[in-house]
Amino acid sequence: MQITYWGHSCFLIENGGIKLLFDPFITPNDLAKNIDVDAIRADYILLTHGHQDHVADVERIWKKNKNATLVSNFEVVSWFQKRGIDKTHPMNHGGRKKWDWGSVKMVNAIHSSSLPDGSYGGNPAGFVIEWGGTTFYVAGDTALTLDMKLIAEEFTVDFAILPIGDNFTMGMEDALRAADFVGTKTIIGMHYDTFPYITINHEHVHALAAKAQKELKLLQIGETITL
Repeated sequence: MQITYWGHSCFLIENGGIKLLFDPFITPNDLAKNIDVDAIRADYILLTHGHQDHVADVERIWKKNKNATLVSNFEVVSWFQKRGIDKTHPMNHGGRKKWDWGSVKMVNAIHSSSLPDGSYGGNPAGFVIEWGGTTFYVAGDTALTLDMKLIAEEFTVDFAILPIGDNFTMGMEDALRAADFVGTKTIIGMHYDTFPYITINHEHVHALAAKAQKELKLLQIGETITL
């Protein structure tokens, strides 16, 4: 499984020839200015919620990938349908969708959600994905919540993509507790450094992770790793 980071909360995960793209916010992000957005290819575009810093490049990328399926909550999907995206799959909390390649379950997130024009964005969410023998959790923007313990009761999570930037989401301390709740030792950090409010001290968060005996991966923008 290959994981490429394109800044903020945007990841492309590829396995067995299928590509999942999460929360594309690239062109407005100065830290990702060297990324060629038009070269991105995806089979599925998954959105955790409707905020601008998670959906800014959806339409641009979809126009280059018109066979891609947009997956999000009902309200976000409906908003993008009105903007011409006609291949979609709406979900809501607790629901699971099985595709030939694997399954996606939408789980709770504690945050807010609105679309770029101020429209109601439904409830924010995370995703638990079972794919080719690997299970991972993409938390989306969220606070720490005891609902995460339900994930460990149902799944064996190999790694979790968790927000660590604090202020608008969990910080590192709560992300470490979240990793305990979902039962994983491997954290891929997201939602940090993009704005002054969420700038982190990399040395400090790595020290916290080491003390908690967790593996913390902070990818460089454009970097690809294999898990």
